[in-house]
Order: sequence, then C-alpha cells, then structure tokens
Amino acid sequence: MKRYFLLLTFGLGTFVLGAQNFAGNIEFMQVTPKDTSLNMYWVKDNMIKLDQMAKKGNGVEGSFLINLQAANIKFISPKRKLWGNQKSEVPVASKGTFEVTRGKNTKKIAGYTCSEHIVKNVEENTVITYWIAEGNFDFFLKMLKLWNRKDRQSVYYNQIKNIPIGSMPLLSEEKTISDGKLISKLEVTKIDKKIPAASTFVIPSVYTKFE
Repeated sequence: MKRYFLLLTFGLGTFVLGAQNFAGNIEFMQVTPKDTSLNMYWVKDNMIKLDQMAKKGNGVEGSFLINLQAANIKFISPKRKLWGNQKSEVPVASKGTFEVTRGKNTKKIAGYTCSEHIVKNVEENTVITYWIAEGNFDFFLKMLKLWNRKDRQSVYYNQIKNIPIGSMPLLSEEKTISDGKLISKLEVTKIDKKIPAASTFVIPSVYTKFE
C-alpha cells in the first residue's frame, strides 16, 4: 500500500470531448529504474477506485477508494480483507524555485494530441515533462487536491497554471537535470469507456475496518 500511486496516473485512448465527465477504466504503468507496476483507475461520477495490480497473476495487491463528494479516501487490502481511512498527505516544502514552460512540441498518445509542459527545479536537480491532453477528465485535478500527495510527480504538476479544466497528463517523465537519468515515468497503456458497475466502489461486507 505504500508504493507510489499516482497520478498518472494517466489517461487514455479515444475519448469523446464535451461536458460529460469521464467514466470508465484507465490502465497505466509506473516505471522506475528498479521496478515496473501496473495500476488502474475506475471512474464514475464522484467515485474513483485506484487498483495496484499484483506482480504475479491478475489479482489486486491493494486499492484506494476515493469519494470526491464526501472528500474522503479509504485504503483496501484484499489479501488481508481490511480497509481503513487514508489521511490526506502533507507535502514536504520544496526547495528552490520552479520554472514552468510550455514546450512547442506535441505528441499523439492513445489517440489524443498532447501538449508539452516542462517543470524544472534546479536546486532539487529535477525536471518533469508532462504531456497533457485537454478533455473531460475533471476527476484528476480534484483527486490530486484531495489526496495532496507529496511525491514530486504530483507536486510539480500542481505548479502548472492556466490549463483548461478537465486536462490530464497521459505521460510524464521525471529526470535528474545533471545527467538526464530517469527517476520515474507514468504512462497510460489502455482505456475502456465502459461505465463501471456500482459494486466496483463498494467495500465488501466481509472486510474488517482497520483501527
């Protein structure tokens, strides 16, 4: 449950633009030099479920259940059949100054044209490039603000201003400035717009609350 989830956290395949908020399943990979993990977002209305898939087999290792309307987050452990309340994190104060620029490049990712946004902090020796799609992914920024995550992928993304409501990064790469080495990457691999069943967002009655 302590593994880095995010963000990407990210989206998508072919989407329908418009006022209708996104509903469906978003599959994304989290990559570091030492590890690769598969994660999934299930989204419907004000409910989000984030699953981290097990390394072996097709099971779920752990989940977070996020209720945007009630402004709460719960963690779920299928293996131990436990659930509990997840507190909003307190980000560590960043050092130095953020430099945010919008690049001139675009990239086609899973059917979406994404614009390049670069966030750099020289004192932290970190630069993160986000490829952002404009769409109906209103849940994404709301989730970030509620969770208030302290990982740099989240903190740096929040430095980007004046992007349309409903925007979401489909790919992000965090690197060291000094040598260009990859620290982490979040990349969408699959999208399914089928609306999740209501049961997706319900904690099984046999699970015990962790106090």
